[in-house]
Amino acid sequence: MKGTVYKSTGSWYTVKSQQGEFYQCRIKGKFRIGGIKSTNPVAVGDHVVFDVETKGDETIGVIHTIETRDNYIIRKSVNLSKQTHIIATNIDVAFLLITLNNPTTFTAFIDRFLVTAEAYHVKAVLLFNKIDLYNEEELLEIKYLAALYRKIGYECIGISAKTGKNIHKVKDLMQDKVTLFSGHSGTGKSTLVNAIEPGLNLKTAEISEQHQQGQHTTTFAEMHDLSFGGQIIDTPGIRGFGVVEIDKEELGNYFPEFFERKQDCKFNNCLHINEPNCAIKEALENSEIAWSRYKSYLQILEGEDDGYRKDVYKKD
Repeated sequence: MKGTVYKSTGSWYTVKSQQGEFYQCRIKGKFRIGGIKSTNPVAVGDHVVFDVETKGDETIGVIHTIETRDNYIIRKSVNLSKQTHIIATNIDVAFLLITLNNPTTFTAFIDRFLVTAEAYHVKAVLLFNKIDLYNEEELLEIKYLAALYRKIGYECIGISAKTGKNIHKVKDLMQDKVTLFSGHSGTGKSTLVNAIEPGLNLKTAEISEQHQQGQHTTTFAEMHDLSFGGQIIDTPGIRGFGVVEIDKEELGNYFPEFFERKQDCKFNNCLHINEPNCAIKEALENSEIAWSRYKSYLQILEGEDDGYRKDVYKKD
Protein backbone atom coordinates (compact mmCIF):
# COMPACT_ATOMS: atom_id res chain seq x y z
CA MET A 1 0.00 0.00 0.00
CA LYS A 2 1.03 3.60 -0.56
CA GLY A 3 0.45 6.52 1.77
CA THR A 4 1.68 9.79 3.26
CA VAL A 5 3.23 10.21 6.71
CA TYR A 6 1.02 12.55 8.77
CA LYS A 7 2.75 12.26 12.14
CA SER A 8 6.04 10.99 13.50
CA THR A 9 6.73 10.39 17.19
CA GLY A 10 10.17 8.91 16.68
CA SER A 11 9.26 5.24 16.72
CA TRP A 12 5.66 5.27 15.43
CA TYR A 13 4.37 6.88 12.25
CA THR A 14 0.78 7.77 11.42
CA VAL A 15 0.30 7.10 7.70
CA LYS A 16 -2.75 8.02 5.62
CA SER A 17 -3.25 5.55 2.79
CA GLN A 18 -4.29 6.58 -0.70
CA GLN A 19 -7.71 5.14 0.20
CA GLY A 20 -7.98 7.68 3.03
CA GLU A 21 -7.50 5.33 5.97
CA PHE A 22 -5.00 5.96 8.79
CA TYR A 23 -2.55 3.32 9.98
CA GLN A 24 -0.05 3.26 12.85
CA CYS A 25 3.21 2.12 11.31
CA ARG A 26 6.71 1.16 12.31
CA ILE A 27 9.73 1.07 10.03
CA LYS A 28 11.85 -1.88 9.05
CA GLY A 29 15.11 -1.93 10.98
CA LYS A 30 17.26 -1.48 7.89
CA PHE A 31 16.17 2.19 7.63
CA ARG A 32 18.21 2.90 10.71
CA ILE A 33 21.39 2.20 8.77
CA GLY A 34 22.19 2.52 5.08
CA GLY A 35 23.96 5.86 5.29
CA ILE A 36 20.99 7.90 6.54
CA LYS A 37 22.49 10.31 9.05
CA SER A 38 19.17 11.87 9.96
CA THR A 39 17.80 11.27 13.45
CA ASN A 40 14.44 10.63 11.77
CA PRO A 41 14.79 8.46 8.65
CA VAL A 42 11.06 8.87 7.93
CA ALA A 43 9.61 12.40 8.16
CA VAL A 44 6.17 14.00 8.01
CA GLY A 45 5.24 14.53 4.37
CA ASP A 46 7.08 11.46 3.13
CA HIS A 47 5.33 9.29 0.56
CA VAL A 48 5.87 5.70 1.65
CA VAL A 49 5.06 2.14 0.67
CA PHE A 50 3.94 -0.08 3.55
CA ASP A 51 2.52 -3.51 4.32
CA VAL A 52 -0.23 -4.17 6.84
CA GLU A 53 0.03 -6.93 9.43
CA THR A 54 -2.80 -8.05 11.70
CA LYS A 55 -1.87 -9.57 15.05
CA GLY A 56 -4.87 -10.48 17.15
CA ASP A 57 -7.07 -7.38 17.31
CA GLU A 58 -4.28 -5.06 16.22
CA THR A 59 -3.49 -3.90 12.69
CA ILE A 60 -0.02 -2.47 12.25
CA GLY A 61 1.68 -1.08 9.17
CA VAL A 62 5.35 -1.71 8.34
CA ILE A 63 7.03 0.93 6.16
CA HIS A 64 9.56 -0.61 3.80
CA THR A 65 10.10 2.08 1.12
CA ILE A 66 10.40 5.86 1.17
CA GLU A 67 9.66 7.34 -2.25
CA THR A 68 11.98 10.00 -3.69
CA ARG A 69 11.45 13.36 -1.96
CA ASP A 70 10.74 16.50 -3.99
CA ASN A 71 12.34 18.60 -1.25
CA TYR A 72 12.64 18.95 2.50
CA ILE A 73 13.44 21.35 5.32
CA ILE A 74 16.34 20.12 7.43
CA ARG A 75 18.35 21.39 10.38
CA LYS A 76 21.28 20.22 12.47
CA SER A 77 20.29 17.97 15.33
CA VAL A 78 20.61 19.20 18.87
CA ASN A 79 23.95 18.11 20.39
CA LEU A 80 24.66 15.74 17.50
CA SER A 81 27.13 17.46 15.22
CA LYS A 82 27.15 14.75 12.58
CA GLN A 83 23.41 14.21 12.45
CA THR A 84 20.52 16.14 11.04
CA HIS A 85 16.80 16.39 11.69
CA ILE A 86 14.38 16.55 8.77
CA ILE A 87 11.49 18.78 9.82
CA ALA A 88 9.19 17.86 6.91
CA THR A 89 9.29 16.77 3.27
CA ASN A 90 7.47 17.34 -0.05
CA ILE A 91 6.47 20.90 0.82
CA ASP A 92 4.87 23.36 -1.62
CA VAL A 93 5.21 26.44 0.62
CA ALA A 94 7.08 26.98 3.91
CA PHE A 95 5.74 29.86 6.02
CA LEU A 96 8.07 31.37 8.61
CA LEU A 97 6.29 33.26 11.39
CA ILE A 98 8.20 36.31 12.58
CA THR A 99 7.55 38.48 15.63
CA LEU A 100 9.41 41.63 16.61
CA ASN A 101 9.22 40.88 20.32
CA ASN A 102 7.60 38.39 22.70
CA PRO A 103 9.63 36.53 21.34
CA THR A 104 12.13 38.35 19.13
CA THR A 105 12.89 36.78 15.75
CA PHE A 106 16.38 37.90 14.75
CA THR A 107 17.40 38.33 11.12
CA ALA A 108 20.13 35.70 11.63
CA PHE A 109 17.40 33.12 12.29
CA ILE A 110 15.29 34.28 9.34
CA ASP A 111 18.29 34.10 7.02
CA ARG A 112 19.23 30.59 8.15
CA PHE A 113 15.70 29.41 7.44
CA LEU A 114 15.71 31.07 4.01
CA VAL A 115 19.12 29.63 3.09
CA THR A 116 17.89 26.14 3.95
CA ALA A 117 14.69 26.68 1.93
CA GLU A 118 16.74 27.88 -1.07
CA ALA A 119 19.22 24.99 -0.79
CA TYR A 120 16.46 22.37 -0.71
CA HIS A 121 14.14 24.00 -3.27
CA VAL A 122 11.29 25.01 -0.99
CA LYS A 123 9.28 28.20 -1.66
CA ALA A 124 9.40 30.37 1.49
CA VAL A 125 6.94 33.08 2.57
CA LEU A 126 7.53 35.38 5.56
CA LEU A 127 4.56 36.11 7.84
CA PHE A 128 4.98 39.05 10.21
CA ASN A 129 2.54 38.13 12.96
CA LYS A 130 0.98 40.10 15.87
CA ILE A 131 0.90 43.38 13.94
CA ASP A 132 -2.14 44.34 16.05
CA LEU A 133 0.16 44.60 19.09
CA TYR A 134 2.87 46.90 17.71
CA ASN A 135 3.23 50.63 18.28
CA GLU A 136 4.08 53.04 15.47
CA GLU A 137 7.82 52.68 15.85
CA GLU A 138 7.61 48.88 15.87
CA LEU A 139 5.37 48.89 12.79
CA LEU A 140 7.99 50.96 10.98
CA GLU A 141 10.59 48.35 11.87
CA ILE A 142 8.33 45.59 10.51
CA LYS A 143 7.83 47.59 7.30
CA TYR A 144 11.59 48.03 6.98
CA LEU A 145 12.20 44.28 7.40
CA ALA A 146 9.41 43.37 4.97
CA ALA A 147 10.81 45.82 2.40
CA LEU A 148 14.29 44.32 2.84
CA TYR A 149 13.08 40.78 2.12
CA ARG A 150 10.63 41.81 -0.62
CA LYS A 151 13.49 43.49 -2.48
CA ILE A 152 15.33 40.15 -2.45
CA GLY A 153 12.23 38.48 -3.89
CA TYR A 154 10.46 36.94 -0.90
CA GLU A 155 6.74 37.33 -0.36
CA CYS A 156 6.02 39.06 2.97
CA ILE A 157 2.61 39.43 4.62
CA GLY A 158 1.76 41.37 7.78
CA ILE A 159 -0.86 39.39 9.69
CA SER A 160 -2.67 39.10 12.98
CA ALA A 161 -3.78 35.61 13.94
CA LYS A 162 -5.91 37.15 16.72
CA THR A 163 -7.80 39.79 14.71
CA GLY A 164 -7.79 37.87 11.43
CA LYS A 165 -5.95 40.57 9.46
CA ASN A 166 -4.75 39.22 6.08
CA ILE A 167 -5.54 35.61 7.04
CA HIS A 168 -7.40 35.32 3.70
CA LYS A 169 -4.11 36.05 1.87
CA VAL A 170 -2.40 33.20 3.71
CA LYS A 171 -5.33 30.85 2.96
CA ASP A 172 -5.14 31.71 -0.75
CA LEU A 173 -1.48 30.66 -0.80
CA MET A 174 -2.32 27.42 1.03
CA GLN A 175 -5.21 26.20 -1.10
CA ASP A 176 -4.64 22.70 -2.48
CA LYS A 177 -0.99 22.77 -1.38
CA VAL A 178 1.15 21.10 1.28
CA THR A 179 2.30 23.93 3.53
CA LEU A 180 4.62 24.09 6.53
CA PHE A 181 4.39 26.55 9.42
CA SER A 182 7.61 27.20 11.31
CA GLY A 183 9.09 29.73 13.71
CA HIS A 184 10.10 30.20 17.33
CA SER A 185 7.79 29.09 20.13
CA GLY A 186 5.40 31.91 20.92
CA THR A 187 5.23 33.43 17.43
CA GLY A 188 1.60 32.28 17.19
CA LYS A 189 1.75 29.25 14.89
CA SER A 190 -1.01 27.31 16.63
CA THR A 191 -3.20 30.43 16.97
CA LEU A 192 -2.74 31.11 13.26
CA VAL A 193 -3.56 27.54 12.26
CA ASN A 194 -6.71 27.71 14.41
CA ALA A 195 -7.69 30.99 12.70
CA ILE A 196 -7.21 29.37 9.29
CA GLU A 197 -8.91 26.09 10.18
CA PRO A 198 -10.88 26.46 13.46
CA GLY A 199 -11.95 22.82 13.42
CA LEU A 200 -8.38 21.67 14.14
CA ASN A 201 -8.50 23.30 17.57
CA LEU A 202 -4.72 23.13 18.12
CA LYS A 203 -3.48 23.73 21.63
CA THR A 204 -2.10 27.23 22.27
CA ALA A 205 -0.16 28.64 25.21
CA GLU A 206 0.68 31.99 26.71
CA ILE A 207 4.12 33.55 26.41
CA SER A 208 6.38 32.75 29.37
CA GLU A 209 6.88 36.04 31.22
CA GLN A 210 10.18 34.91 32.64
CA HIS A 211 11.81 34.01 29.35
CA GLN A 212 9.70 36.02 26.90
CA GLN A 213 9.42 32.83 24.89
CA GLY A 214 6.54 30.58 24.04
CA GLN A 215 5.61 27.47 25.92
CA HIS A 216 6.06 24.58 23.48
CA THR A 217 2.60 23.37 22.53
CA THR A 218 3.57 21.15 19.60
CA THR A 219 6.08 18.41 20.41
CA PHE A 220 6.07 16.61 17.05
CA ALA A 221 5.52 17.75 13.50
CA GLU A 222 2.04 16.80 12.34
CA MET A 223 0.14 17.10 9.08
CA HIS A 224 -3.55 18.08 9.02
CA ASP A 225 -6.04 18.03 6.14
CA LEU A 226 -7.62 21.40 5.33
CA SER A 227 -11.34 21.81 4.62
CA PHE A 228 -10.56 24.14 1.69
CA GLY A 229 -8.08 21.74 0.08
CA GLY A 230 -4.49 20.84 0.84
CA GLN A 231 -2.59 19.98 4.00
CA ILE A 232 -0.78 21.93 6.68
CA ILE A 233 2.23 20.72 8.66
CA ASP A 234 2.40 22.19 12.15
CA THR A 235 5.91 21.99 13.65
CA PRO A 236 7.43 22.33 17.11
CA GLY A 237 8.69 25.79 17.98
CA ILE A 238 12.29 26.07 16.88
CA ARG A 239 14.67 28.04 19.08
CA GLY A 240 17.62 27.37 16.82
CA PHE A 241 18.28 26.61 13.20
CA GLY A 242 21.70 25.13 12.48
CA VAL A 243 22.37 25.14 8.75
CA VAL A 244 23.27 21.71 7.45
CA GLU A 245 26.60 21.41 5.67
CA ILE A 246 26.67 23.62 2.61
CA ASP A 247 29.97 24.03 0.74
CA LYS A 248 31.53 27.43 1.36
CA GLU A 249 31.72 28.03 -2.38
CA GLU A 250 27.99 27.30 -2.73
CA LEU A 251 26.63 29.28 0.21
CA GLY A 252 26.36 32.56 -1.71
CA ASN A 253 24.12 30.84 -4.26
CA TYR A 254 21.43 30.54 -1.57
CA PHE A 255 21.38 34.30 -0.98
CA PRO A 256 19.47 35.36 -4.13
CA GLU A 257 20.85 38.92 -4.09
CA PHE A 258 24.41 37.51 -3.97
CA PHE A 259 23.72 34.93 -6.66
CA GLU A 260 22.50 37.49 -9.19
CA ARG A 261 25.70 39.52 -8.81
CA LYS A 262 28.37 36.86 -8.42
CA GLN A 263 29.20 36.69 -12.13
CA ASP A 264 30.51 40.25 -11.78
CA CYS A 265 33.10 39.22 -9.16
CA LYS A 266 36.68 39.10 -10.45
CA PHE A 267 37.16 35.52 -9.26
CA ASN A 268 34.82 32.61 -10.00
CA ASN A 269 35.39 31.14 -6.53
CA CYS A 270 35.01 34.49 -4.73
CA LEU A 271 33.86 34.05 -1.12
CA HIS A 272 33.03 37.79 -0.86
CA ILE A 273 35.33 38.41 2.10
CA ASN A 274 38.73 39.92 1.23
CA GLU A 275 38.94 39.29 -2.52
CA PRO A 276 39.56 42.29 -4.82
CA ASN A 277 36.84 43.49 -7.19
CA CYS A 278 34.05 41.65 -5.38
CA ALA A 279 30.61 42.61 -6.73
CA ILE A 280 28.92 41.63 -3.47
CA LYS A 281 31.17 43.84 -1.31
CA GLU A 282 30.62 46.66 -3.81
CA ALA A 283 26.83 46.24 -3.62
CA LEU A 284 27.13 46.22 0.17
CA GLU A 285 28.99 49.54 0.18
CA ASN A 286 26.36 50.99 -2.17
CA SER A 287 23.53 49.82 0.16
CA GLU A 288 22.18 47.48 -2.50
CA ILE A 289 22.64 44.52 -0.15
CA ALA A 290 21.61 44.68 3.52
CA TRP A 291 24.38 44.47 6.11
CA SER A 292 22.24 42.11 8.20
CA ARG A 293 22.20 39.65 5.29
CA TYR A 294 25.95 39.91 4.81
CA LYS A 295 26.50 39.38 8.53
CA SER A 296 24.32 36.24 8.40
CA TYR A 297 26.31 35.02 5.41
CA LEU A 298 29.60 35.43 7.29
CA GLN A 299 28.24 33.71 10.42
CA ILE A 300 27.07 30.68 8.42
CA LEU A 301 30.32 30.65 6.44
CA GLU A 302 32.35 30.63 9.65
CA GLY A 303 30.16 27.94 11.19
CA GLU A 304 28.82 30.03 14.05
CA ASP A 305 25.93 27.70 14.73
CA ASP A 306 26.00 27.19 18.47
CA GLY A 307 23.39 29.85 19.17
CA TYR A 308 21.08 28.38 16.54
CA ARG A 309 20.96 24.79 17.71
CA LYS A 310 19.12 24.88 20.99
CA ASP A 311 16.82 22.09 22.04
CA VAL A 312 13.65 22.19 19.99
CA TYR A 313 11.69 20.12 22.53
CA LYS A 314 12.98 21.59 25.79
CA LYS A 315 10.24 23.05 27.97
CA ASP A 316 10.58 26.59 29.31
